[in-house]
Amino acid sequence: DLTLLDIHLPDISGLEVLKEIKEIDRDSIVIMITAYGDIETAVKSIKMGAYDFVEKPFNMDKLNLLIRKSLETVSLRKEITHLKSRLTTQYGFDNIIGESEEMKRVFDMIQKVARSDASTVLIQGESGTGKDLVARVIHYQSKRAQKPFMEINCTALPENLIESELFGYEKGAFTDAKVTKKGLFELADGGSVFLDEIGDMRLNTQAKLLKVLENKTFKRIGGVKDIVVDVRIIAATNKNLDDEVKNGNFREDLFFRLKIVPIHLPPLRDRGEDILLLARYFISLYNKEFRKNFRGLTRETERLFLEYHWPGNVRELKNVIERVMILENDEYIKPEHLPIELISRESTLRSNIERLEFDIPPGGIDIEDVEKNLIIKALEKTRGNQTRAARLLNISRDALRYRMQKFGLFENRDN
Repeated sequence: DLTLLDIHLPDISGLEVLKEIKEIDRDSIVIMITAYGDIETAVKSIKMGAYDFVEKPFNMDKLNLLIRKSLETVSLRKEITHLKSRLTTQYGFDNIIGESEEMKRVFDMIQKVARSDASTVLIQGESGTGKDLVARVIHYQSKRAQKPFMEINCTALPENLIESELFGYEKGAFTDAKVTKKGLFELADGGSVFLDEIGDMRLNTQAKLLKVLENKTFKRIGGVKDIVVDVRIIAATNKNLDDEVKNGNFREDLFFRLKIVPIHLPPLRDRGEDILLLARYFISLYNKEFRKNFRGLTRETERLFLEYHWPGNVRELKNVIERVMILENDEYIKPEHLPIELISRESTLRSNIERLEFDIPPGGIDIEDVEKNLIIKALEKTRGNQTRAARLLNISRDALRYRMQKFGLFENRDN
């Protein structure tokens, strides 16, 4: 971990040895020993990567102190390396759970984006769909992984504080600016900046963000110097930015800059195949965390999970599993363990379908029209969730999809 190296060796220069050491291990700590008056060479060694130098004759107490400091530096570097490695594992592709066609497409897009160096990524989706996780995976699986990942929630702070956080400020820029402070863009140089809930960013701040995207430069608040940065901007929102642009709440030019690489995360209700898969994943996760031994869900609980609308998406599913596993000690998660909204929702949906009434006119009725309307009603009641709609109609999901294709309902999805 540490080398004490004399600058003046019998057969070779200490600087040459230093160069070879750094070629083998650039993180190795080297303390140079130099004769009195040879400061110029010692300074040169520092520029070549030496940690520090001591002059002969040296004080042993000072040398011991320097060695302790250098070993602490080694320990800190190892800790940082370990942490970065852990983050790379924690936010690996394997942590995005899903086998549905929708998630396979998302997963493919995330892999392509992470391996590219696209300067902007826009992640859109309802609250709780995992936008935060996707942003981190993109960063930690990219070549920027060893550089900082900085984030800010555009909803949580007022406009003036958001600008201070993003761009930093010069000493004296405003009353409380006692010292110069770097902003997130500067701190994240070489890495990524995650702008969560960008749909809530004020227009004035949007204009300044656009400049960063276009010129790769910005000024600190109160500053006159342009600061050049290399950052990937990952933005996320649960709003429809097309509508926000039309309503004058979001700059169209910024929207076009952000959506060079758009990623849309589907709501959990459109990922029927993934619900039980995610539930098993969270059970495994919390078994380790809480030292429990849950084996899974009962059949009835599985049915309730598949029927439920999940308005809070993956976050809600995770919270339900976590709550049950904190409060209960059982082999399986049972219906009586679940919050009331999961149990009551299913019966409400079924009663809505059962209350459908059709009057048969004197001239008769086309049975296919009835079938088509039933499918439309079921899809409306389940907000487009095909798995749940199929269950309400007592047919398989494949049978439902066949009928949807037959009646042209895929083409009319938006309606």
